[in-house]
Amino acid sequence: MTGPKCAPARRIVLGTAGHIDHGKSSLVQALTGIDPDRLAEEKQRGITIELGFAELELPGGLSVGVVDVPGHERFVRQMIAGATGIDLALLCIAADDGIMPQTIEHLAVLELLGVPSCVVALTKADLVDDEWLAFVSGEIEAFLAESAYAGAPIVPVSSRSGSGLAELSDMLARAAKATRPAKEGTAARLPIDRVFTIKGAGTVVTGTLWSGRVSVGDELEALPSGLRSRVRSVQVHGRDAEAAEAGMRTALNLNALKKSDVRPGDFLVAPGTATATDRFDAWLTYLDAGQGGKPLASGVRVHVAHGTREVTGRVLLMDAQESLAPRQSAYAQIRLDEPLPVSWRDRFVVRSYSPARVVGGGTVLFAHPRRRTNLAPGERELLDALRAHDEAGAVDAALARETHPVSPEQLSRAAGLSTQSAEKRLRELHATGAVAAVGSGKPPFFASRSVLARDLSALENALLRFHLESPLQPGMTKGELAQRCFKRIDPAAFDALLQEAATAGRIAQTDGQISHPQAGGGAKRAEEQTAETLSSLLDAAGAAPPAVADLIAQANVPSAVAARALNTLEKQGLLVRTGQELCFSAEAFATLSAAVVRHLEEHGPSPAADLKEAMGTTRKYAMPVLERLDALGITVREGDLRRLR
Repeated sequence: MTGPKCAPARRIVLGTAGHIDHGKSSLVQALTGIDPDRLAEEKQRGITIELGFAELELPGGLSVGVVDVPGHERFVRQMIAGATGIDLALLCIAADDGIMPQTIEHLAVLELLGVPSCVVALTKADLVDDEWLAFVSGEIEAFLAESAYAGAPIVPVSSRSGSGLAELSDMLARAAKATRPAKEGTAARLPIDRVFTIKGAGTVVTGTLWSGRVSVGDELEALPSGLRSRVRSVQVHGRDAEAAEAGMRTALNLNALKKSDVRPGDFLVAPGTATATDRFDAWLTYLDAGQGGKPLASGVRVHVAHGTREVTGRVLLMDAQESLAPRQSAYAQIRLDEPLPVSWRDRFVVRSYSPARVVGGGTVLFAHPRRRTNLAPGERELLDALRAHDEAGAVDAALARETHPVSPEQLSRAAGLSTQSAEKRLRELHATGAVAAVGSGKPPFFASRSVLARDLSALENALLRFHLESPLQPGMTKGELAQRCFKRIDPAAFDALLQEAATAGRIAQTDGQISHPQAGGGAKRAEEQTAETLSSLLDAAGAAPPAVADLIAQANVPSAVAARALNTLEKQGLLVRTGQELCFSAEAFATLSAAVVRHLEEHGPSPAADLKEAMGTTRKYAMPVLERLDALGITVREGDLRRLR
């Protein structure tokens, strides 16, 4: 992959279409000087089998990439793959044949893929007289009048004699300048149409870059495999370039990928920007090409062509619709036998299962829906907005279906849009006061005012019921409260909701416990009173406190409340635990500790019996105190003796 550096001035791709032997490849060669038929078999049989590529210089300094597609009915799949990235179609119709089966089928493909512009080349014009040319031109005009290309220019041309080539070039230049590139977007997406290796360079893939930009050194992800690679070099129309932009015919030399790791039909995308799916919601149009008026039944098996790949699957019409009549359109879920990396607004073509003929196609609306054909409340509004390319409306429709605060990323998945689109709309709604920002995250979670009010009330009511049922319990853990309130909620959204509730004074959080600020007061007062009672008993017991169980019995309080009260006293520094069974008041422990320290300062390392005498207590209390002093690092035990650290 070497050559002069270049960057085409305009990102337009021209694609041929038309019946076999209507002169597509010959016309491309006559216009460009490049034979797009690469294979020996193609040259031997005189037909195009695989996609061919060339570059065409048009008047006015305009350079376009050319994709030449097969015309034979057996190679319609390759034709669809070639047409999937084009902006301008060159429909070739032989003057001596006129409109033929693949003319009709290819035109249907162009319409279904949303190719915006078309120029008709009336090829082999030198084989017929002027009267016949006029007749065929009129026939083509009538044929196109029922399509998206009504009024498309028709230019008689002969590749053999060269007549009409200049006029065709002028017309193509005019159409190209007026054509807006068909694919748009910020994230790189490249459907691969060829994979090969170059000695000394490695794996090379080619395709038409659908969206975004690819530069040397960029990391790309191959789908559906998920393998990643970096771009070693870039070519655009056969010339080295630093980068390729959307709409350009591109060749990429990749590292870390073998030829067997990728294949025609795969996608290269910016990492993490797309995922393959085995189903998608779509707006589907049934064309009845060659079906004799037979309706398209829901559940029928079909071939689904997207990008440069075709897989089998089923068409399931929405809301119990049983079939589609010719030229009818409807919402449908397409279930695939192999996953495809589809995205919103992608075009696809549907071919009948057997024999494989183009019967329809449409637009991807929602790339990752749940499995269903009956639309739930709000889902039709979402699909309507996506179909209308109304991003704000799609975000609004998705938000209306949410029952808890959501992040922009979560809402983008629910709406089938980018995170940037979702966040932009949420910020707009927040600025008008229509939605609330919840939590302190960046970005925060968002919820409609009604959803936020309902969720906060649910928290409050759950806590009120809890305190009524368990008046001596100070509160619940976060997990317990979530289970009581909501069947399902994102943990981060729940945290944001708790933060909002605490700020509003509707909940209180202490030591991992969540309580109602008013209803939880009884339990707190009971705990405070218990703590006072236990503290008084320990103070009275001095250096000989009762065991914890006996202490609680003397206080005559529930053990759970007493346990919490003892923990509180310990945190406040009012008692010291010496194991599981004994607690000393802080004053008593300090007195005993001082006696031990004083004895060791005066007598040096001493046995436990001497230290017990110094404390003036029994072994039952002396040993737990000494072990606690060891744990605190005040004393160190060495054999039978203890010394100050």
